[in-house]
Amino acid sequence: MIAIGGVIGAGLFVGSGSGIAAAGPGILLSYALVGTMVVFVMRMLGEMAAARPSSGSFSAYADQALGRWAGFSIGWLYWFFWVVVLAVEATAGAKILEGWVPAVPQWGWALIVMVVLTATNLASVASYGEFEFWFAGIKVVAIAAFIVIGGLAVFGVLPGSGHEAVGLAHLTGHGGFLPNGPGAILTGILMVVFSFMGSEIVTLAAGESEDPRRAVTKATNSVIWRIGIFYLGSILIVVSVLNWDDPAIAEKGSYVAALDAIGIPHAGQIMNVIVLTAVLSCLNSGLYTASRMAFSLGERGDAPKAFARTNSRGVPQAAILGSVVFGFVAVFFNYQWPDTVFLFLLNSSGAVALFVWLVICFTQLKMRPILLRESPEKLVVRMWLFPYLTWVTIAMISFVLVYMLTDDAGREQVVLSMLVAALVVAISLIRDRLRSDAGGTGDSADAGGAGKAGDALTKP
Repeated sequence: MIAIGGVIGAGLFVGSGSGIAAAGPGILLSYALVGTMVVFVMRMLGEMAAARPSSGSFSAYADQALGRWAGFSIGWLYWFFWVVVLAVEATAGAKILEGWVPAVPQWGWALIVMVVLTATNLASVASYGEFEFWFAGIKVVAIAAFIVIGGLAVFGVLPGSGHEAVGLAHLTGHGGFLPNGPGAILTGILMVVFSFMGSEIVTLAAGESEDPRRAVTKATNSVIWRIGIFYLGSILIVVSVLNWDDPAIAEKGSYVAALDAIGIPHAGQIMNVIVLTAVLSCLNSGLYTASRMAFSLGERGDAPKAFARTNSRGVPQAAILGSVVFGFVAVFFNYQWPDTVFLFLLNSSGAVALFVWLVICFTQLKMRPILLRESPEKLVVRMWLFPYLTWVTIAMISFVLVYMLTDDAGREQVVLSMLVAALVVAISLIRDRLRSDAGGTGDSADAGGAGKAGDALTKP
C-alpha cells in the first residue's frame, strides 16, 4: 500500500489541470513518457533494493558503487527535498482545513497536522505504516471509483446521470489530439514529472519490513499497472468526459470539473477530502523518508551519530526530530517570507528528484557487476535489457533537465538546484580530503555498509 500510495500524490489531483490546458488530450503522451521513465528507474532501484535492502536505499547504494561523495551528496539533497516538501504539504493541508473550520487560523492547522504526524512517526514504524495504509487506501478507492463512474458516464450508461454518451470523441475534437502541436507534449512533461515524485519511498520502507526482498520484488513488479491505472486511466477519463479547453478544468481543477459534468453532487467537497488525504499522506511519507535518510547518513558517519540511534521501539527519534525541526522552520519561512526565502528553498530543491533518478541509473550501472560478482543469487529483480535501457533512461532524464532550461520557471529550478548540489558535493569532497589527511577512512566505504544501515531499524 505504501508503494501504491507513493505514486498518487496531491500533484495528480491538483496539477493535472494545467497540463491538460497546455497539451490538450496529448497530455496522455506526456504522462505515458514520464511514467515509462519512472518504471525504468523503479526497476533499477528494485534490483538493488531486493539484493541489499536498506533504509538508505539509493544513497547507500551510491555510497558503495560511486563513492562516499555520491552517497553523502544525494542523501543530503534528498533529505533537503523532503523537508521542504513538508512545509509545502503542511500549508496545502492547512488551507483546506481552514476552509472547513475558519475559527482556527491557517498557521494553527499547519502546526496541528505537523505535530500529529510527528507523533505518529515517533510512536513506531508500525504507526507510520498504519496511517499510510489508510491514506493510500482512500486514494486508491477514490481514483478507482472515479475511473468506473467516469467510464460509465463517457458511454452514457451511468444511472441517474444526464451526461451524454460521447465515447472518445473529445480526444480528437476541438483541434485534434495535439491541438497545440507536438511540442506541447514536452511542455506537458515538465508539468507532470513532479507529480511522480515519491515512488522511490517504498525501497526505503522495505528496509524495515519483515521480508524486504519479497516486499521490494512485489512493489517493483506492480509499478507498471499502478501508473497505467491511476495516472493514465484517470486522466483519460477527464479528457474523455470534457473538452480539453473547457474553462471549468482551469477554474475547478480537472477532477472536480469532470465530476460536476457527470452530475455528482458536492464534487468540490468530495475532492477536497481526497486532496487532503493525499496531502497528509505526502506529509507522513515525507517525514518518514527524511528521517530514514538522516538515519542512514548517521550510520555511515555522514550525519551526526545521534541520528543513527534508535529508541526502545526501534524508532530513530533524533533523526525524526531533526527533520521535523527543519520542516517547522520551512513552514515559518513560508508564512513570513513566501516570495523570497521560501521561494528560494522551493526552487533550489525543485530538480533534486530528477538528480536522484539520474544517480539511481548510474549507480545501477556500477552495482550490477558488483552484485553478480558477490551475490548473484540475490538478483531476484533485474533491470530489463541491461545496460541499454539504463542508458536510455539516463538520456530521457538528461533531456528533461536540459529542456527545463528552456522554460522560465524550470530554468530557475535547475540552476538553483545545481548550485545547491555543487555546494553539497564540494562539502563532501573537502570533508573526505580532511578525513584522508587525518588518517581516516574518507574514501573507503565497505561494501556491506548499506545492509548495516537498515539493520538497526528492524530490531526493536
